[in-house]
Amino acid sequence: MPANLATCIIRLVIQPGSSPKYRVIRQTLADGILSGQYSPGDRLPSESQLVKLFSASRPTVNRALRELQLAGLIERRAGSGSYVRADAAARGYTFGLLIPELGRTEIFEPICRGMAEAQHGSQHVLLWGTSLGSEANLEQQAAHACRQLVAKKVSGVFFAPLELTPQRDAINRAIAESLDKTGIPVVLLDRDLVSYPERSRYDLVGIDNRRAGYTITRHLIRSGCRRLVFLGRPGSAPTVDARIAGYREAVSGDQAVQEAHVSRFDPVDRAKVKSVLGKLRPDGFVCANDFTAAHLLKSLTDLGVKVPETVRMVGIDDVKYASLLSVPLSTIHQPCAEIGAVAVSAMLERLRQPSIPPRDILLNFDLVIRASCGARKRFDSRAALR
Repeated sequence: MPANLATCIIRLVIQPGSSPKYRVIRQTLADGILSGQYSPGDRLPSESQLVKLFSASRPTVNRALRELQLAGLIERRAGSGSYVRADAAARGYTFGLLIPELGRTEIFEPICRGMAEAQHGSQHVLLWGTSLGSEANLEQQAAHACRQLVAKKVSGVFFAPLELTPQRDAINRAIAESLDKTGIPVVLLDRDLVSYPERSRYDLVGIDNRRAGYTITRHLIRSGCRRLVFLGRPGSAPTVDARIAGYREAVSGDQAVQEAHVSRFDPVDRAKVKSVLGKLRPDGFVCANDFTAAHLLKSLTDLGVKVPETVRMVGIDDVKYASLLSVPLSTIHQPCAEIGAVAVSAMLERLRQPSIPPRDILLNFDLVIRASCGARKRFDSRAALR
């Protein structure tokens, strides 16, 4: 019977005193479980006891316990308490999870969940790090994270390269080089660490972002848009450049559509948004991701521009709030849980066959149609792309 991937949560890159309290609680309990302080079947301290012990609020304690449950270390029984799972300390490979933007970019939480819930016939431990702190010392923090992973003698590292910071290229290279020196294999999540269309020598698991950009743009064109603008933030990951390439292909392939326009600015800047509206008079925006789309929608609303009546828009990712925006967002749905599960499979195969060539493992995605593209009915329609 396949067993769930047991997950060990550790603080890899937090400066002393800077960690949110729920992480401190989570870490303390995880350490106790994995060190044997709490044996399989043991009942953990009650929520009331943890509130007093850590001088924390009940919601904070509840969040820590919820993450331990998600990690597969405990089970929570209504009216009884939290108990250490029988398989919590079982060991197979030990993997490191290095996601500098964990907690900042929403797709990574469900990807991590997919890893934790993946079934591969044996128990593995996933060392779950946290997001990096202030930008002032990102390189030092990244180096510290790598040292921690090496010290833990991990069998492999799942790495989502950093974006949206001027230091990102140097930091990403330093992380990869540090792991290479110790012979630790790397599987990249969602994005590469070199500029598109260049390719690094690591396995990568995600979606075909060029095709995603093409697909969502074609949908907006078919919805009636003729003056489209692609909007992305400066310093975005190479996935955004791939999406831009797909956007350009879709625009150039339709004679009724005007030339492709790509704008790079923060969508919270209403002056920039107003300038683009005045100069390019777009009737549609293709946003690099749902985060960008959500902020653009807010800026358009503040400027009195109605979506979709005056301007239509789409995003990519289908994060959990996409359907909850004031105008529900048409977007591309990433199969995040599946990405996580496939990444674990890719790592296991890499360990079994170290000499196989680097691979792009690209999962299919869905087009989710909602009101922001001008759909007549406000409903979700997922059209699986064959």
